[in-house]
Amino acid sequence: MKLVVQVMGARDLPAMDLNGLSDPYVKVKLGKQKFKTKVVKKTLNPYWGEEFAFRVDDLSDELLISVLDEDKYFNDDFVGCVKFPVSQVFDSHNKCLDTCWHPLQPKSKKPKHKDCGEILLNISFITNNAFSDSASEGDHFRRDSDVGAESPSRSFVSETASPQRGKLDDKEEKEKSLAQKSLAGRLVQMFNKNPDVPAISSTHSSKTDLTELVDIAEATSEDHSASVPFDELMKTMQSREQPAETPENLPGGVLLDQMYVTEPKHLNTLIFSPDSTFPKALADVHGTTELEQGPWKFENDCLKRVVTYVKAASKLVKACKATEDQQYLKADGKVFAVLASVSTPDVPYGKTFRTELLFCITPGPELPSGEQCTRFVISWRMNFLQSTMMKGMIENGARQGLKDSYEQYATLLSQNVKPADSKDLGSNKDQVLASLQAEPQSDWKLAVQYFANFTVVSTFFIGFYMMVHIWLATPSTIQGLEFVGLDLPDSLGEFIVCGVLALQGERVLGLISRFMQARVQKGSDHGVKARGDGWLLTVALIEGSNIAAVDSTGFSDPYVVFSCNGKTRTSSIKFQKCDPMWNEIFEFDAMDEPPSVLDVEIYDFDGPFDEATSLGHAEINFVKTNISDLADLWIPLQGKLAQACQSKLHLRIFLNNTRGGNVVNHFINKMEKEVGKKITVRSPQTNSAFQKLFGLPPEEFLINDFTCHLKRKMPLQGRLFLSARIIGFHANLFGRKTKFFFLWEDIEDIHIVPPTLSSMGSPTIVMTLRQGRGMDARHGAKTQDEEGRLKFHFQSFVSFNVANRTIMALWKARSLSPEQKVQIIEEESEVKSLQTDESGSFLGLDDVSMSEVHSSSHAVPANFFVELFGGGDLDRRVMEKAGCLNYSHTPWESEKGDVYVRQIYYRYDKRVSQYRGEVTSTQQKSCLSDKNGWLFQEVMTLHAIPLGDYFNVHIRYQIEDTPPGCQLKVSFGIEWLKSTKHQKRITKNVLKNLQDRLKVSFAVVEKEFTTR
Repeated sequence: MKLVVQVMGARDLPAMDLNGLSDPYVKVKLGKQKFKTKVVKKTLNPYWGEEFAFRVDDLSDELLISVLDEDKYFNDDFVGCVKFPVSQVFDSHNKCLDTCWHPLQPKSKKPKHKDCGEILLNISFITNNAFSDSASEGDHFRRDSDVGAESPSRSFVSETASPQRGKLDDKEEKEKSLAQKSLAGRLVQMFNKNPDVPAISSTHSSKTDLTELVDIAEATSEDHSASVPFDELMKTMQSREQPAETPENLPGGVLLDQMYVTEPKHLNTLIFSPDSTFPKALADVHGTTELEQGPWKFENDCLKRVVTYVKAASKLVKACKATEDQQYLKADGKVFAVLASVSTPDVPYGKTFRTELLFCITPGPELPSGEQCTRFVISWRMNFLQSTMMKGMIENGARQGLKDSYEQYATLLSQNVKPADSKDLGSNKDQVLASLQAEPQSDWKLAVQYFANFTVVSTFFIGFYMMVHIWLATPSTIQGLEFVGLDLPDSLGEFIVCGVLALQGERVLGLISRFMQARVQKGSDHGVKARGDGWLLTVALIEGSNIAAVDSTGFSDPYVVFSCNGKTRTSSIKFQKCDPMWNEIFEFDAMDEPPSVLDVEIYDFDGPFDEATSLGHAEINFVKTNISDLADLWIPLQGKLAQACQSKLHLRIFLNNTRGGNVVNHFINKMEKEVGKKITVRSPQTNSAFQKLFGLPPEEFLINDFTCHLKRKMPLQGRLFLSARIIGFHANLFGRKTKFFFLWEDIEDIHIVPPTLSSMGSPTIVMTLRQGRGMDARHGAKTQDEEGRLKFHFQSFVSFNVANRTIMALWKARSLSPEQKVQIIEEESEVKSLQTDESGSFLGLDDVSMSEVHSSSHAVPANFFVELFGGGDLDRRVMEKAGCLNYSHTPWESEKGDVYVRQIYYRYDKRVSQYRGEVTSTQQKSCLSDKNGWLFQEVMTLHAIPLGDYFNVHIRYQIEDTPPGCQLKVSFGIEWLKSTKHQKRITKNVLKNLQDRLKVSFAVVEKEFTTR
């Protein structure tokens, strides 16, 4: 006998990780037999949908099902478990425990979490009946059949498709008892659950008859399942309990993501209905033959079917048979999710893997024409059943094959269903915002609602009562310390009454003041459009739900504050509301860089001078969220008050880029000025791989990446990736992958640690994050200080100076406030103006002792010689001839008047420098005083050579126009940044290298001139 365990899913699991989520998986154990499900990342309501079969030898064994949380660097955390004696399953009705939720039990008597959640299981027995055995084994069948009542069948007839059994009359009962006396009768009882099929006579006991009976039973069940219409099966699925969350995309990547003008159920019917012509048309396009689609059947409460076909031959693989197991994960009428597992055992290494595809059909936004829009996403992954050295090759081959296949799939689907126009989707924002109408607020109505409470009513009643008392009472005589105009309380009761009146009056005056101040605060930006060109952020605040009540009245006066890139927007105040309705729109002016985070915080208004009480907060991370998913969402609020009340806000967020495709070039050009080095724009394929590696949205683009070591207990070699919003690290050492990223805004400080023996002679970049930030990346941090700030150490850069300048430029661009940026720009402009006004010198050249090292006359015009610094073909050929590799430069930019500046970068060839050092240089171009030539001044910084940070090299080129040729003078000097005893040796070496380079350069110029 076999015990089949179906692990469907779990819900309400406790959060075991610091991010408030878990990475759960399930272990199933019976005796010495063990199985484990896959790990579902970052969820508290996972879905596994896996099945395991155990061989049962002893009914006294116990089935143990445990849920654990995966931890990469520590022992996995125990979540909960549930135990079932095998005898309990065997003795149950139909030898099956139907699909239901089972509460998980803690491991100890004093657990951290009292509620461990629930797990959805289906457990059943299957008897191993060998129908092809000889008749001599009939006794064995008879003994098995005598063990229990009716042997359950897993795949013959589903529970939902089985008709209700009526009571048999006396004649039928006699026929049934006679049939049960034979082996054939018992087999019919096991496989034929339909009472309309007549009982089989006891004479049919041969091997041939047994096979026929089995075929009849199978045919009966298949015919019954196939006869159920597809629409009825969908209705049955909708009536069953299903996971609340839509399955996430598979990690292999997205093959198709498109909007179609149709309803979700219609698209689902077109693709998966047995009566649809789409699969046959797709098979013709792909060249697939022998397509056979099995009927949809319920097996263990799951709707499944099997599709078989022969795939067409490709350049690498011959034609092979494929089996595709399709299963509905969710079908609630609006969202449909189908998981397909494709097996191709005939291809090389085909038995070691399965290709899994996830088809997700979800409702999209309503189009301006009023038509329904549906989003269709297909994602994939490779599920390796066995370890193989060909894993990378298999994945790459499958990726390319699937990409080509589903391009044809999308083309064919667009011929059957109209794709949604991107212009219509873009106008959806204006349509949604135009439909929002702010709730009309009458001041008198709000005043009545706000002041209609016990405090105000009781105060006015007591005040009116006292006025009537004063009108009826006669003045009392002056006594004690009283005098004319001062009437003091004459008893303790009068003193208490006066105190109560004073306190009540003070509270009423405070309420009036708060009301007047709140009415002044207006929060909506209706009709006010964002200004500028760049990234435009629009936030629509719709409503709130279950907002915490902090006032004595049992309500609050909530308002919401949005913060993004140093800018804030504040909503209006809703008086005495726990479920406020705003319908307000907020526009953020255009931003040069794409925003990373939108902070949302809701406060209770207590007056203009009182500290506001926070009712909850939330953070919307644009890096970890797809922009299309933000068009309509309910966001849960964090904080003690918010979590206790389960507070939520309804938002609609739109992020648009008005620069289009130029946004990448614009940002990179801006960074080139900061870094002083040309940055290459990465290809779409590189950006796509970068986005997939870290799970980033499509608008994220890679700026640069560096090979380095991450220092923890032991240095880990990997690559550091830099983009406009994140800094990420990835390493793959012996199959052990390390991957994390955090935002630039998370970094509080960056400092450089000088080279040490432990850092292998390389400077170390230490990044300190803000308190509580970057917790998802804590496994990459070297230390965590007492304040909870993570510290990351990066060292052993191939080009440390370039990496350092790039990191600092990106960090300053993202983390500094607008006021700090303006202050830095003003300081830099003041320094430049002072230098220009005082001496007109460049970078302190007058402080360096310059000596003339070259003077010559050439038969080359001055204008042609100037092309040596023009950045054209001549400039590049001269640099290559002089042994300068990877030469790049920025264009000349006007600094002031006729003064121009540019940055250049190159690396020395090995024959020039055995260290193959790098050079970053700043050049300045200006006219001579008599306008008869040009003056070029250059400051060179050498990297990756011994003592390269001790000095800068200054060079001055003076080109005078002396027709028919020109006069050239070159001056040289060294600016010492640190003291060293090797100054003369270094000066001599640099001067020799410069003279050799000048000879080569001028020779190339003269040769080029003569050949033209």
